[in-house]
Amino acid sequence: MMPPLTTTGSPPETGYLIEKKQAWFAFAMTFALMLFDYMDRQVIVSLFPHIKAAWNLSDKQLGGLVSIISIVVAMGGIPVALLADRLSRVKSIVVMATTWSLATIYCMFAGNYAQLFGARAVVGLGETGYGSVGSALLSNVFPKRMRGALMGALFAAASLGSVFGVVLGGVIAAKWGWKAAFGVVGVPGLVLALLYLLVRDYKTVALTPKLNQVTQSIGGTLKHIFNTLARTPTLRWICIGQAMQVLVVSAIWSWLPSYLNRFHGMAPDQAGKQAALVILAGAFGGFLWGVVIDRLSIRRPHSKLPMLSLLCLVSLVILTYAFNAPLAGPAQLKLIIAGGFFMTCSVGVVVGVLMDVVHPGLRSTGAAVLSLFQNLLGLAVGPFLVGVLSDMWGLQHAMAVIPAFSILAAAFFMAAARSYEADAAPVSGIALDVTQCATAHAAG
Repeated sequence: MMPPLTTTGSPPETGYLIEKKQAWFAFAMTFALMLFDYMDRQVIVSLFPHIKAAWNLSDKQLGGLVSIISIVVAMGGIPVALLADRLSRVKSIVVMATTWSLATIYCMFAGNYAQLFGARAVVGLGETGYGSVGSALLSNVFPKRMRGALMGALFAAASLGSVFGVVLGGVIAAKWGWKAAFGVVGVPGLVLALLYLLVRDYKTVALTPKLNQVTQSIGGTLKHIFNTLARTPTLRWICIGQAMQVLVVSAIWSWLPSYLNRFHGMAPDQAGKQAALVILAGAFGGFLWGVVIDRLSIRRPHSKLPMLSLLCLVSLVILTYAFNAPLAGPAQLKLIIAGGFFMTCSVGVVVGVLMDVVHPGLRSTGAAVLSLFQNLLGLAVGPFLVGVLSDMWGLQHAMAVIPAFSILAAAFFMAAARSYEADAAPVSGIALDVTQCATAHAAG
């Protein structure tokens, strides 16, 4: 039987696995670290013009500085999440945040492309598993009915962090040089890493004997993951669909400052500020669509994914027109901002759906599967693909074709909708038993 999960003798409020105040403190700290995670990740995109001029780099090389983080995150996400599920989510997050912050600070001392590329890879090593472990922690300690909104809010922090990173990078580079930007965004993460030790972890949900046995090793876990993907079509299709939509988001976020610099004649710092408006719209959109879809699907949970598909197609139409129509100046930027508001529609909803179909004891690992797909097939591909296409066709044409990947996203989300209810039903019963057990023990 599970031990008490609260620090007092009173039971947690309905649906909360720990005390409500502790749960919201965990959310605040996880949100703050996600903010600095993406500040450290995205600060470099507003520095592209400076780095390109300093070291005479191609667009493919610049895109690689963003994509390498996602590649490393994809490779290490599952082992880290497995350890976090079995050992400590909180301590794992502390180690991750310390690593990526130190690596970001080191970037300011890089003397050439190879050194900067290596430092960025270590940033990715630190960020490996953070989104998976953090989202799993919050998904378990908060009520199920809040998952979509919470995940939307959490990943809105990624958008806000990207905003601050892009803006600060351009402003700091204009005043003190581009290398100084890494130091300014890297230091606060070290402070937050130590403060995160105050977050209350939840007791790991016991696995069935069979599930415990197959997840004792990385090889066994990978085998179980692939078997789960094969048996759980909802998980498989949302992972691929999210990767396609994230590809669009990462490509536009990474290259919009350079696009505005080259085709609108904006100085790098001003281009960063304008691009930040698009990212800010995405932050608001990611949270809002999570809330809206949560509310609209209370009585009809199976409607989540069809609504998501529709929003992906809306983003496709707006962005395709924005980059292909003969528009310039403020008119084009307004359209891109509108597209940015819709293109992040999936960030919270998809994580909530994933938690609905994954065993509570393996939610960090389940989220890591999603992270593997969206990092390897989405975040890593988007910036690099635009760089390659830009070297071949020019940045204008590269940006014009990228929104087409939203068609694939919509198609895969519709495929997932067909199996969602069947995959979620058995997991819902397990989660209910866990919550009732926790409440009974705390009351006793």
